[in-house]
Amino acid sequence: MDYILIASDHAGVELKEKIKHSLHEWTWQDLGTKDKTPVDYPDVAKALAQKISKNPEQSGILICGSGNGMAMTANKFKNIRAATAESTQAAKLSKEHNNANILCIGARLLSDEQVLAIVRTWLETTFSNEDRHQKRIKKINKIK
Repeated sequence: MDYILIASDHAGVELKEKIKHSLHEWTWQDLGTKDKTPVDYPDVAKALAQKISKNPEQSGILICGSGNGMAMTANKFKNIRAATAESTQAAKLSKEHNNANILCIGARLLSDEQVLAIVRTWLETTFSNEDRHQKRIKKINKIK
């Protein structure tokens, strides 16, 4: 994977920029938004989720006020496993056990330091590939 997709609504635009600039060891493809002009989070989540749906090995980060609206929207798409994380442990488990390919963050819920630790943990964690986790993900994928 050459880059990480990242997008936010107006509530997350400042945090998105901090993530990109603070975690400069990763290459980012920014899908917007670029300023605080109000946008609807479903439109932002859809743009990123559609790209990952076509390439589920790609990773992405979505940021809105709570992270919940982005996760709810992204999880409507095939091959998407979007997880909201408010701790490094939740971020680690979402990748290690659930093979989450989208991390959703709430800009209004956490400090910048917490978010940077969560994002770094998520990006550095790999899927465990254990049979029990693969079996559970296959069950998720069968649900329509």
